[in-house]
Amino acid sequence: MKFSSIALLAGAGALLGGCNYQGVPDPSVSQKDAQYLALVPKVDTNVQFERYRIDDPTGEAPGTIVVDTKDKFLYFVEPGRKAIRYGVATGQEAYGWTGVARVAKKAEWPHWMPPADMLKRWPHLAPTARAGGLPGGPDNPLGSRALYLFQGNKDTMYRIHGTNEPESIGQGVSSGCIRMRDIDAIDLYNRVKVGTKVVVR
Repeated sequence: MKFSSIALLAGAGALLGGCNYQGVPDPSVSQKDAQYLALVPKVDTNVQFERYRIDDPTGEAPGTIVVDTKDKFLYFVEPGRKAIRYGVATGQEAYGWTGVARVAKKAEWPHWMPPADMLKRWPHLAPTARAGGLPGGPDNPLGSRALYLFQGNKDTMYRIHGTNEPESIGQGVSSGCIRMRDIDAIDLYNRVKVGTKVVVR
């Protein structure tokens, strides 16, 4: 074993040893999910951004989603003062968003249309928009699942979604949306109901 691997394992032990962390098994997936997931790039996830059940640090009611944009974690609050913690990628500083919203819609392998503000920054996406966007699939930037965030009846245009760039988890790289590993997006999707409160801090 190389020194870097030993250091990584030691660091993981120090990181997780002092807290009440419990790994959460991968969710069951459909045949379509399995086929698409096999085509998404595989990367080694930093141990701190794996999926864990932990003591709830948010103080929110069970069933609430809380996104910590600073430390790049998403929490799904459970009964008994527990929470499932996922690593996420959040918005670049210039495009970050915070606030309280609700999940108004859920979608599996969602269609993606570049929003107007993104087209202004990245004109090379204009052909994609003219073609009607991208159908769901492993090449789609929304990944395996999407939760659509609304305030009242107004679409915030922000989403919690999977990603075809799993190497971005733990970074501030998006246009404001919250990216998750595809398997984590599936896990969260299975736990969340339409109407779920979402707090982005």
